Amino acid sequence: MCPQNARTGLGMIGMRRSLPAVVSLLVVAPLALAGCGDDAGRPAQATWVASGAPSTAPSVSPDSSAPSVAPGGGGSLNVTPVAGKKGVPISAEIGFALSGGKVTAVVLKDDKGKTVSGALREDGSSWVPAKPLKNSRGYVASVTAVDAAGQSRTETTSFTTRAEGGPLTGTGLYLFDGNTYGVAMPVVVEFNPGIKQKDRAAVQKRMFVKSSPAQPGTWSWTSSGTQAFYRPPNFWRSGTKLSVRIAVEGLPTGGGRYGDLDRSADAEIGRSFVMKVDNESKKMTVTQDGAVVKSIPVSLGRKKYPSASGTMVVMEKKRKTVFDTRGEFPAEDAYRVDVEYAQRLTWSGQYIHAAEWSVADQGRRNVSHGCVNVSQANGQWLFERTLIGDPITIRGTENEVAYGNGWTPWDVSWKEFVKGSALPVPAELAAQAGEA
Repeated sequence: MCPQNARTGLGMIGMRRSLPAVVSLLVVAPLALAGCGDDAGRPAQATWVASGAPSTAPSVSPDSSAPSVAPGGGGSLNVTPVAGKKGVPISAEIGFALSGGKVTAVVLKDDKGKTVSGALREDGSSWVPAKPLKNSRGYVASVTAVDAAGQSRTETTSFTTRAEGGPLTGTGLYLFDGNTYGVAMPVVVEFNPGIKQKDRAAVQKRMFVKSSPAQPGTWSWTSSGTQAFYRPPNFWRSGTKLSVRIAVEGLPTGGGRYGDLDRSADAEIGRSFVMKVDNESKKMTVTQDGAVVKSIPVSLGRKKYPSASGTMVVMEKKRKTVFDTRGEFPAEDAYRVDVEYAQRLTWSGQYIHAAEWSVADQGRRNVSHGCVNVSQANGQWLFERTLIGDPITIRGTENEVAYGNGWTPWDVSWKEFVKGSALPVPAELAAQAGEA
């Protein structure tokens, strides 16, 4: 028995969700880029990607002499923002066009002489501050490069950031710092209002994901622009460490709006725990780390309220909750009932939950309002073992889950998923065989 429109509770700025969105307000972690100073303590084999494109460019520290390769050819060096520019967004990056040689150092200082930390993008196209700049402040940037003949030159630019103000685009990051997630956990970012198609590339360019061991992936947007998902071609490997920075504070997001906050989180991927439900047999098969550990009888949605087929993930867990569908369903079908061991799969209200009232039907016939009914004992068994981000695939029902109705990036093929990126995806990455 399931509420079909269970979107209650304020989960993030301007977005009504029953899930708590991860809104990390701590000091931001090092950028998801090629390098950010000393690498001590970082996981090995890490890859930072903002667009889904892995890069081979060497790293450079914020103020160091570590090189970044640039195209060979001449020796000119042009730096942006251009000197004297005012009203610069606090999301500004230090850009440079180098016609030969390599960049050896980037130094950014504020009007009080304080050095700003940052890092080069992996493709060497610009240098990104580790935190948003301050409003209404002056900055001086110096970029040093060495040409093919070994001659060093430095170009300097100064600029002033815009004053604070203007309407904001609300953002939410569904990833909690320090948590462990299932192997199908996508990085989920929400925007309110949604980002229009023409503005998505600029926003996506500021969304960084680092995985260790490296598992390159890409972002994909829902059609409304209210959600963007990041995933690799296949489920994350157990033990993967994720570091995410959604660096949109002060970023122009379209329509005169600016991103509200930078958000970041460091998390880990746990053991593999996969649930597969077959409507024909009315059984859930549970595998852990590749081995079948349990078979569970289920009852799915009856003909009037069929369960949605597709690959979903556990989004939320509630030991006890109340399902109230009065006003959602016709009077003869509406109900208010206490429910235990509830695990959300969709925004519209499809759950796995204990339903002792349907035990006689479980494994035999479908009687629910769309949820996956299991016994009290099996509900508890699952609840005690699942993680947010564990995948569940339901097959053989009369209905298909709508993309974006929950965390659904695994419900489309990898080939289809990469089409939703606002930035080009490298052919080698796009051509990989993936889940779904």
